[in-house]
Order: sequence, then C-alpha cells, then structure tokens
Amino acid sequence: MPIVLIVAEQQPDGNLRKATLNAVGAGQQLAEKAGAELHVVLLSKEPSKVSEELKGLGAKVVHTAEAPEFEHYLAETFAPAVAELAKSLNADYVGMASTAMGKDLMPRVAARLQAAMATDVMAFNGSGADISFSRPMWAGNVFAEVKLTTPVKAFTVRPTEFPAAEGGQAAAEVKAFSPKVEASRTKFVDFKEVKSARPELTEARVVISGGRGTKGDFKEIEALADLLGAAVGASRAVCDAGWVPNDLQVGQTGKVVAPQLYIAAGISGAIQHLAGMKSSKTIVAINKDAEAPIFQVADYGMVADLFKVLPELREALEKAKS
Repeated sequence: MPIVLIVAEQQPDGNLRKATLNAVGAGQQLAEKAGAELHVVLLSKEPSKVSEELKGLGAKVVHTAEAPEFEHYLAETFAPAVAELAKSLNADYVGMASTAMGKDLMPRVAARLQAAMATDVMAFNGSGADISFSRPMWAGNVFAEVKLTTPVKAFTVRPTEFPAAEGGQAAAEVKAFSPKVEASRTKFVDFKEVKSARPELTEARVVISGGRGTKGDFKEIEALADLLGAAVGASRAVCDAGWVPNDLQVGQTGKVVAPQLYIAAGISGAIQHLAGMKSSKTIVAINKDAEAPIFQVADYGMVADLFKVLPELREALEKAKS
C-alpha cells in the first residue's frame, strides 16, 4: 500500500505547531485520494511531549526519533533523518506545512530522495496513482496543476487551505526509530523569540493590518487589535519603510494568513499583499481611495479615513461589550 509521510513540527516551547495539524489534515486528504496509509514523523529531544497528541490525529503510525541533536531544528541534521525514514518505509509522498521550517527542510529532503517537489500546495486532485497538485503562481493570479513523475513525491502545503486534523480519532501505533545523526558543520547558537501578548499572526482568528495610509502611526491599529484579541499585520511597503517589524508583513513575500476576519486599514491592495490574505473568511477594507484594488476582494468596504473610522469602530465595540 502507498504511504504518505507527514513531518510534524514542534515549537520552541515544545508544543506542536498549529500548522502541523493542517499538514496532517492535508495528508489525510491525500491518503484518501491515493488509497494510501498516513504516517507522521517527529524528530525531537523529547517527542513524548506531543506524541500523545499526534496519536489521535488519524494517522496509521507515528514515528518518533529521540536525540539531543534534535532539540533545535537544523536542516543538516533533520533532512538526513527524514530521508532515511522515508527510504526505509518506501514512502510515496513526503510533505509538511509550508512554514519557515518546511520551506527550508523539504527541498533538502527531496534532493536526498531524488524526488520532484511541489510547494505551497492548495489542493490534491485525481485518485490512485494519478494524483496532481494545485499550487499558486504569479502571486496567486495563476493556479498550476502539477504532476510529479518521480517515484517519491515531495511537497509543502499551505496551512490556510486545509482543515486542521482533529484529535480523538483511533490511536496510531507509535514507533521509535534511531536514524544515523550526521555530523554537522552548522551549530545552533541561540533563538531570540519575539514575545507578544497578541496571538501569532498566522494562527490568529482576527487580523488587523495597516498600510501606507497609516503614515507609520499604528496606534489605532494596535488599539483595535487589543480590543478584539487580534494579531497585527502590515503591508510590505510599511515594513520596508521601517515603520513596523518585518515579521508583521502579510503577502507573497511575507506571511500567508486566512483568519475568520481580516481588516485592512489604509492598504491599497497590491497583488503581492492580496496573495497573502485573500483566502480570509471575511475581509473588511478601509481606504480613502475608492479605486483601491483591495475593494475588489473585500466583503465589506468603507471609503473613509482610517483615523476617523477605527476610533468610532472601537468605541462602538466597547459599548457593545459593556
């Protein structure tokens, strides 16, 4: 039987990264279409922290490798281990979420497996051995249907396009394996986490983003975000201008988000920005320019000054809460 192998990812605090749930959900869809078994692999210093959670996500087998070298992610140690397991299983598909780690790791795994690769996959089509991958091109203006012809097929999935796998399913078998840990000339030195009381941008249910129209003043954006328990985002122009940190950038070269609610304040809606947020469930646009492209994808739009609208919106929400 064919095998789909999904690579799980832990956060620095040891918890399972939310995007892994979406990747497992994608793996379930692929396994169903390909008539395959779903396997999950976790490399960690302490895999027991999340192996119980992984057991109940619907996989057939959860493979865990425990070693001090897996305490921190390094592509030079992770890629050989994942490739070794994939070869031992004769896995047909190997993939993970298109996170920073996924974008770094999976091309290296694909190279070791001599596998063709599709990135940012948004859907799987076909059945049996005739599976194709849908992925965006040209900032999401074109969607390519790709078929990989190598025996092993590697991929990353866009987490926002797949439902998260739910726990409570039949418990998977947990198998420990001991890969050969290759000596690395790269050394982990330090991880400096940017801590915030606001939710992670890619995991938030509500995102409030600001663009050039803010003129660098994000006070109203942040105040509304704090009231709604939302994450703060920004356009590339704002980040390039140094008004806010680069890790807030939403767009093709930033982070791709798909929250329940996305409020774009003072953002014109360049193609690159739309590529990172147009899958949001509800989009609200506030811009003084009635011809701004952002209104073409917005569910609700207001041609107005954000510095007038946002305080009024916040005041109305505060009254509704009281």
